[in-house]
Amino acid sequence: MTRMTGAQAIVRSVVNHGVDTIFGLPGGQLYYLYDAFYRQRDQLRIITSRHEQGAAYMALGYAQSTGRVGVYDVVPGPGVLNTTTALCTAWACNAPVLCLTGQVPTVGIGSGAGYLHELPDQLGIMRRLTKWAERIEQPADAPALVAEAFRQLQTGRPRPVELEMAPDIMELEQEVQLLDAVRQYPAAEPDPDAVTAAAQLLGAAKRPLIMVGGGARDAGEELLAVADMLQAPVVSHRQGKGVVSDRHYLSQTYPAGHRLWRDADVVLAVGTRLKYPLMYWGTKGLNIIRVDIDPEEVARVQAPAVGLVADARCTLAALIDELPKHMATRASRQDELETLKGGMAAEYERIQPQLSYLQVMREELPDDGYFVDEVTQTGFASWFGFPSYLPRHFISSGYQGTLGYGYATALGVKVAHPDKPVLQISGDGGFMYNVQEVATAVAEGIKLVTVIFRDNRFGNVHRDLRDRFGDDNLGAELRNPDFVALAESFGALGLRATTPEELRGALRKGFAADGPVLIEVPVDEMTSPWEFIMLPAARS
Repeated sequence: MTRMTGAQAIVRSVVNHGVDTIFGLPGGQLYYLYDAFYRQRDQLRIITSRHEQGAAYMALGYAQSTGRVGVYDVVPGPGVLNTTTALCTAWACNAPVLCLTGQVPTVGIGSGAGYLHELPDQLGIMRRLTKWAERIEQPADAPALVAEAFRQLQTGRPRPVELEMAPDIMELEQEVQLLDAVRQYPAAEPDPDAVTAAAQLLGAAKRPLIMVGGGARDAGEELLAVADMLQAPVVSHRQGKGVVSDRHYLSQTYPAGHRLWRDADVVLAVGTRLKYPLMYWGTKGLNIIRVDIDPEEVARVQAPAVGLVADARCTLAALIDELPKHMATRASRQDELETLKGGMAAEYERIQPQLSYLQVMREELPDDGYFVDEVTQTGFASWFGFPSYLPRHFISSGYQGTLGYGYATALGVKVAHPDKPVLQISGDGGFMYNVQEVATAVAEGIKLVTVIFRDNRFGNVHRDLRDRFGDDNLGAELRNPDFVALAESFGALGLRATTPEELRGALRKGFAADGPVLIEVPVDEMTSPWEFIMLPAARS
């Protein structure tokens, strides 16, 4: 037992769980928390953002790119509410993000008296937005509740959690027993009978297809072994990009998956919602096998032929053992699938100028570099037009489509991987959502390279409004700063490129720079990429 404050009990507990970086902002209810951070400064790096939303997105980027817990701290009330956009993105992307927030003084919780930053039922709100949330009522309770937060983050479906503590409890000293962290939790094993049923279906399949999402990111080796045995192409949309390298003939883009879906007879879906195929592509005559850690997800939208509620790696390992009992060695489909891959790449070339810019970015970003997309025309095209070679190296906001998430999220990615190049793309609309975090990048020396495509409008909204209503000015036009001058005003390096080859030179300067870089790329209206994203029915 050691005597410490509530804030110290929190901080020492999260450090015991392997946390080495926290993103956040100090504030009135967090003074003792920041004192506790200072006391652990040899083990903990604090990145001070310029807005609560930025801090939460940085934790998201840290979590998505590492698979480890990303942690941020904010004041209660408006502070924590400012982070809820990032929290819902973490929820959508199954990212293990821990929100540490303050409260009003204990005596005022639930009183409605108007304490600074008071929020009606803050804990209740957070419980609706996260996987798990709790208030630490006494310093002595902190180690056990922190341990439970990490258990929630690292078992079952990974999703954000929240812990809160009132400022008087952060200040209060008590005898506290710190706990040893659990470093590894047992993986959920699949039902052997379900594995056999799945193997029988796959073994009998003539045209098997594998669809993967973020739940397969840590099972790439096993997934490729199963795909190779079946000679089944592997298709991902966003979160599963790179689980099987796009250089492999079995790895196919999402639009190619739509073509393959038409003739598939069995689909193995691993760690994916499979939302668009189930809702829009048609499933008549198709046997679907779902592998997911979440029992609610396995039968969402449509019940599968076989459902396996288990860890992806364990399930695929079990299939590797079981499949040979139900199938013969299969002939290679390499020629067929390489032809498909090449044909799709040729079709994508009509999405310009996005594909030309993406090609240059892919050539200049090393294989182990990280790419962070945005809700922008080039970002949409990157879902099918930017090859990925490693899992967790293509970062996206998933189905939330959170405009403006990219820059701050990419800062978190770069903090997590300081020795790897990180490239982030934005439109001029989305970039301005978190432009203040350029100050954070400069202050912390975060060497992030960002490309801003400036068309002076919310491009997608502008096109949709015009096409639907015939009016060319319906609120989507933008007045922008000079982004090069803006970068320089912060102390960052500002560059401009007007062609893909000029962008190549700017990227080389950017990756060699000793601080954050903004590259402005002026563009006209871009070709719509949606013909390769919102795909029609492929079968009845």
